[in-house]
Amino acid sequence: MEKRLSEAAMEGNIATLKELLLEDPLLLDRTIVSCVSETPLHISSMLGHLGFVKELLSLKPELASEFDSHGSSPLHLATAKGYLEIVKELLLVDPELCMVRNQDGRTPLHVAAVKGRVKVVSELVRVKAESTRVLTDRAETVLHLCVGHVRLEGLKVLVEAIGKDDELVNWKDCDGNTILHIAVSKKQIETIKFLLAKTSVDVNALNTNGSTAFDILIQSPRDLRDMDIEEFLRDAGALSAKDIRPIVQEWAPTKVPQITKSLTSTLTTKESGSERPVVKHQHTDWLGRKRSALMVVASLIATVAFQAGITPPGGVWQDDLTVDNNGNPVKNPHIAGTAVMAYTDSLEYGQFMIFNTIAFLASLSIILLLVSGLPIKRRRWMWIQMVILWIAITAQVVTYFISLRHMSPDKVQGMLRDVTEISVLTWLALISVVFIGNIIRMNLWVLRKYGYIKAKELAVPNAEIDDDQEEV
Repeated sequence: MEKRLSEAAMEGNIATLKELLLEDPLLLDRTIVSCVSETPLHISSMLGHLGFVKELLSLKPELASEFDSHGSSPLHLATAKGYLEIVKELLLVDPELCMVRNQDGRTPLHVAAVKGRVKVVSELVRVKAESTRVLTDRAETVLHLCVGHVRLEGLKVLVEAIGKDDELVNWKDCDGNTILHIAVSKKQIETIKFLLAKTSVDVNALNTNGSTAFDILIQSPRDLRDMDIEEFLRDAGALSAKDIRPIVQEWAPTKVPQITKSLTSTLTTKESGSERPVVKHQHTDWLGRKRSALMVVASLIATVAFQAGITPPGGVWQDDLTVDNNGNPVKNPHIAGTAVMAYTDSLEYGQFMIFNTIAFLASLSIILLLVSGLPIKRRRWMWIQMVILWIAITAQVVTYFISLRHMSPDKVQGMLRDVTEISVLTWLALISVVFIGNIIRMNLWVLRKYGYIKAKELAVPNAEIDDDQEEV
């Protein structure tokens, strides 16, 4: 009889069901009290036989509360397959099924969110709004599951249902990650845009590793999406963890009781004082930007200087010339691969190599300092590196003019000399202005540091910034 009942459920055959019940009126009751892994309601709900489901629920509504060997109710199976009408019928019988977790720690709403059943998600939230508060075994909310499985439409429905300012958008899972952390780690550009624009997500929340969403982006493998994501985060006021100076200790959530099969309400009950204070801090990473700029410029100068060193103006000799056709030594011998300029104008070649070497080694020294891992994380060290960079740039400029003069014919030497003099004087004037400006800035910083003049007021209250201690 049980085998025939299962076959009827698989086919959705209501006539067979009625015949079996005429033969044995207690057949459905025996199904409930037996140890079968799946009831006929499980089978018909999973296969989408709406008429069969309605018939079973009218005859024996208790079947809706039965669980299979995986702890799943018929509602779990119907939501997983996206059968909206069956979901509605099951919810009419027992709305509390929304709160029940299976052996994987997931409710029907969790299952619907993971599978991307947007209409089912909307129906479950409409019938039982409290179901959005149930957590998984990893302390994940249904929002975490939507973001983790790239279900943006389901996320939008949930945010609209719970409200953009609800505390759920800032809830942290067992790793301390908010939904923004997860969206950034998976580089979901559309999800990030939605969270930043339509919710009150805390853009500078820290996870258990002490990382913000911005830190996760920086530490992740780089790809083409990073620039857009970084722009969205910066526009929202995102900072790295080292730039955040909390005025209070980081809030730690109290342990959340796990949901049982009949109870819920974990997030709705809050103890006073458990709210995390929001730290508003809009300081920009000045030294970090300078460090990146120095690395790029130094790498460029090192590349140009290296190329100029191995291919000097005039090129290199392509053959050996030590004796003439008669075997006699020539007056000006040369060897293949050596610089032509070294033979034709040794003085200018020496000047060229000196300034080119200065530019090359100065730029390499900056790169070495930046990647060495030494504790050069103060502003004064950044100034020293900037001075080295000025030297490298100036040496590169001199190298350029030496090369230009050597490659120019004699008939334009007069005009070239005038151009060179004007250009060099202009360059020296520019360098002097920049140097004097930075000397003034350094003196003002020293005077502020030791209290001789009043420090600048910060735009962000209660967020003191010590330039001397500011990390790169």
